[in-house]
Amino acid sequence: MGLNMSPMPDVQQVIFRTATKEIVVEDPEVAVISLRGQKIFQVTGEKISEKALETKPKLVIPEEDVQLVANQTGKSLEEARKALEETEGDLAKAILLLQSQG
Repeated sequence: MGLNMSPMPDVQQVIFRTATKEIVVEDPEVAVISLRGQKIFQVTGEKISEKALETKPKLVIPEEDVQLVANQTGKSLEEARKALEETEGDLAKAILLLQSQG
């Protein structure tokens, strides 16, 4: 049937990371099951910790802001967008940054 199971020795830690949390299994026992060309990992352990991950909201920069910074500085739209990303969307700081670059 093509089923093969074997232990994975010397695993010190297994980390499961989702968008919102991280689960850490210390000193786990890991078994690898091979079935039809795919691998399945079975993880067991007693030392399990879970922590929430800090999620930073994705910065959305309006196209009007990019246009404004580009027009004020004479730089390209790409340069203006990059400056806005660096300054976390702060128009004044982005303009000053580009003007200081010459």
